[in-house]
Amino acid sequence: MEFNDDVGLDASQVQDTRGVGGRVALGGGGLGIVGVIIYFVLSQLGGVPAGAPLSTDAVGRGQAVSNTDLAAECRTGKDANTKSDCALVAIINSIQGYWADEFARSGSTYRPAPTNFFSGGVNTACGSATSDVGPFYCPGDQEVYVDLTFFKELQTRFGAQGGTFAEAYVLAHEYGHHVQNLLGTSDKVRPGTGPTSDGVRLELQADCYAGVWANHATTTPAPGSNKPLIKSISQDDVNRALDVAARIGDDFIQKNLGSGRVDESQFSHGTSAQREKWFTAGINSGDPAVCDTFGTRTLG
Repeated sequence: MEFNDDVGLDASQVQDTRGVGGRVALGGGGLGIVGVIIYFVLSQLGGVPAGAPLSTDAVGRGQAVSNTDLAAECRTGKDANTKSDCALVAIINSIQGYWADEFARSGSTYRPAPTNFFSGGVNTACGSATSDVGPFYCPGDQEVYVDLTFFKELQTRFGAQGGTFAEAYVLAHEYGHHVQNLLGTSDKVRPGTGPTSDGVRLELQADCYAGVWANHATTTPAPGSNKPLIKSISQDDVNRALDVAARIGDDFIQKNLGSGRVDESQFSHGTSAQREKWFTAGINSGDPAVCDTFGTRTLG
């Protein structure tokens, strides 16, 4: 994945709270790429006592919310090509730029959502969360949250190949949840788990939306520019994203990080094959209408 050197970045779309300490635990209401699955697995492994009350002890929000350092560090696409934090800023700019354009084409207005880089734990309108939840979107405050150590964990714990575009897939998935929230899709989701549950359909649609953005990534202009922020995405990049999708399916995580037994009744995000299928559907079509996971009987 390569960025155009001479286009500007907008670091104001990111809030950096890394370094803030606090004792926190998973709160309710967030939508994450692996969150519910990891909580389920940790319960099995002893990392979180099964049935334990979810804490609301929280890091005070705003204690260290500042993007000053990122703004100084991440100015252009050249910075994105050489610094991992800046690459994420560029990716976030691109994702939100695409959806702003897409909403405008349909006669609607897209409301930007900041991404919060946190360390260890964070307090949100959806409750408090530890890094174990993985990246997530909180509908309550319309913000994306990610502890950047998760991307390293994808490689060390999940066995993923990793890479910048693999990280882009994760972020684009979370912004898919923001799109669902703006469209009112999230409000219609009925609680429950299982292979055809609304929760699974919501997550697979977010995967598809991530693919839709990826299709348009090299043509989406940078903030305040007519030139795309992203110069190129290779087939190897796409393969790495699909590799992540395969390693965060319900079945893969339960089998390889849990008890070793696949329990379909606990599915909340979809199987590895389904996650690959819907991301691929999005990236091949570039059309959000293809992502109607709620209207199909066949999820894959």
